Amino acid sequence: MAREVRGGAAGVPGLGAGRGKGRHGRVWVTHLALMVAILVISAPLIFALIKSTQVSSDVLSPKLWPGGAFFDNLSGVWVDAKLGRYMFNSTVLAVSVTVGKTILSLLAALAFVYFRFPLKSLAFTLVLLSLMLPTEVLIIALFDLVSQDLKWADTYAAIIVPFLASATGTFLFRQHFMNIPTSLADAARIDGCGPLLYLTRILIPMSWNTIGALAVIQFVYAWDQYIWPLVILQNDDKQVVQVGLRRLIEVGGQTDWGAVMAGAIVTMIPPLIVFTALQKQFSRGFALTEDK
Repeated sequence: MAREVRGGAAGVPGLGAGRGKGRHGRVWVTHLALMVAILVISAPLIFALIKSTQVSSDVLSPKLWPGGAFFDNLSGVWVDAKLGRYMFNSTVLAVSVTVGKTILSLLAALAFVYFRFPLKSLAFTLVLLSLMLPTEVLIIALFDLVSQDLKWADTYAAIIVPFLASATGTFLFRQHFMNIPTSLADAARIDGCGPLLYLTRILIPMSWNTIGALAVIQFVYAWDQYIWPLVILQNDDKQVVQVGLRRLIEVGGQTDWGAVMAGAIVTMIPPLIVFTALQKQFSRGFALTEDK
């Protein structure tokens, strides 16, 4: 009887074709919705890219087709407005913060997972609570400490050292290390492997996805720094690119928006390269499971 029912259903003219058409229609609607969403999300970037190729007189006009002035606009801000120097400073900041935060987060997570010390749970809770304290809340006290006590004003240390500690990185590595079987640490200890050797030889090779995910987050975070460098740095030769872009906008004067758009497009390239290079590690790094 079951065979007859299945055979009859299969034999009904147009039934299988109808299901196929319905499924195809849903897929088409889904693809259309995704394309519209992508277009809406990328519209500001497309607009900035088009306007960066136009001369200053056309930027404020309703023209939405590319021009041929991109390299002229870029050359005006790269040297005259010191955009190249600002990008170099931001690169030093982003790379230093990314490397420093990764190393300190690895060491902190190693201590929280594999060491026993008094009030360990309380210490980790305080680390997580620090996520609720953005730099803007501490900026006055931090300014006094860095400029008056440490005498670091107008130095790279002033914009690098305050950002080296990372509660996010400590949390990510701690969760990842907790998913690694403790028997592996016991075996390494029996073989005479110390904590740092265990970290460099075993934990780090097993943590590349988490390291890549943290690197993307911290590089973009450091690259986008604006308020703290604006406050602590007075020397233009040490200033970062976000502050440099803001200075391209003339307050009460004539702003060359074509040059501003060209500069904004160029400053997007380093974070985009980092994200593209570590995209696979970034997507896998938040799984926090043993099968990574």
